Amino acid sequence: MSDATATPCASNGFHVLVKPIGPICNLRCAYCFYLEKEQLYGPGESWRMTDETLERFTRQYIAGQPPGASEVNFAWQGGEPTLMGVDFFRRAVALQKRAAEELGRPGLRISNALQTNATLLDDQWGRFLHEENFLVGVSIDGPQPLHDRYRLDVQGRGTFDAVMAGLEVLKRHQVEYNALTVVQADNAAHPVEVYDFLVDAGFQFHQYIPIVERDGETGVSGRSVSPAELGRFFRGIFDRWLQREHVGEVYVQLFDMMLGVAVGYPPSLCVHGPTCGRAVALEHNGDLYSCDHWVFPENRLGSIADTTLAAMVDGGFQTAFGRDKFDRLTAECRACPYLRYCHGLCPKDRIATSPAGESGHPYLCAGYRAFYSHSLPVFEKMARCLRLRRPARDYKVIDQLRPPAAPVPRGGVGRNDPCPCGSGRKYKKCCGQ
Repeated sequence: MSDATATPCASNGFHVLVKPIGPICNLRCAYCFYLEKEQLYGPGESWRMTDETLERFTRQYIAGQPPGASEVNFAWQGGEPTLMGVDFFRRAVALQKRAAEELGRPGLRISNALQTNATLLDDQWGRFLHEENFLVGVSIDGPQPLHDRYRLDVQGRGTFDAVMAGLEVLKRHQVEYNALTVVQADNAAHPVEVYDFLVDAGFQFHQYIPIVERDGETGVSGRSVSPAELGRFFRGIFDRWLQREHVGEVYVQLFDMMLGVAVGYPPSLCVHGPTCGRAVALEHNGDLYSCDHWVFPENRLGSIADTTLAAMVDGGFQTAFGRDKFDRLTAECRACPYLRYCHGLCPKDRIATSPAGESGHPYLCAGYRAFYSHSLPVFEKMARCLRLRRPARDYKVIDQLRPPAAPVPRGGVGRNDPCPCGSGRKYKKCCGQ
């Protein structure tokens, strides 16, 4: 191809959310923010990624990974990406393998993730997804009455039965899958029912996404989850997770992130990170946008037909976009004891006014604060377990556990020095006894 894929790599790792069929979908979920993106392009748009664009994207994405990168993940979304058909994804996987070899990145691990409503999955899909080791995210909002409240087909009918049939395809073909559950005004009142349903349906990995829809300049829609509702929902999920003793068996993305931060790692999710801008969205025609929540004309970074992915991600506009997440924090956020877990959440939801009257405050702040105050004592105990090389599920007995003897650092350790095991106690009171 003629595009300059040999240009320098990006300064840091970045992630592309690919929309090969744009906003086109076989469902009409009431809260879907992406259906309206049809208005971005004129009538007669084909809404299908061409093979030329697919190859250009694949080569640029692999070539743009910084030196030392061990993995690149291709994340396919929509709309509904399965509308592209299995053969499109067969070509995509073949291109990935060929491009990695031709670009001199044979050691780069390539993975694929597909986010789907699961209603179109059949055995042909199941065989392909298994053979190519796709991770499949299934959009499902809980048991049938809660799921069918907003996740409707084009005739306005509930889609629960079709989703469950698709889930059976994934199970039959041993495809790895997880759940993406939108938290809205209806299912937020039923955390235990939602959690139990997902676990009993075989979902081991859960991702809960709160919905906040602007209604005019100051309000939110009736479907949106309120801060108080979200706080109760997360507390209910957390308590049920502990009650059923699912620590180390069922993984909730938010919980994993919080435990990681408690241990000392940076937040693993852009929503909770200090800055953003390294997760961009690619439309079907090669247009690149700042984020899939910021697919607006003013956030169009350019086209991969004219500029490489790496150059656009590292460009001045996108860099400033990412820094704004931190630079525009309210004074309330900056002084918050939970800042390292939250960092002001996603800028798209900073539509509230802080207690001090400052605009641009996170709408869901009170809900997350309530959840943090409820759960952090447990996560901090789990973090202590991990530092002592014990499983997180030992959090209940951590105060009775003596840490295993830690190796003494070269040069020795003084009796009054901090113990190298990480317990926080002096060496003489810990492993030096």
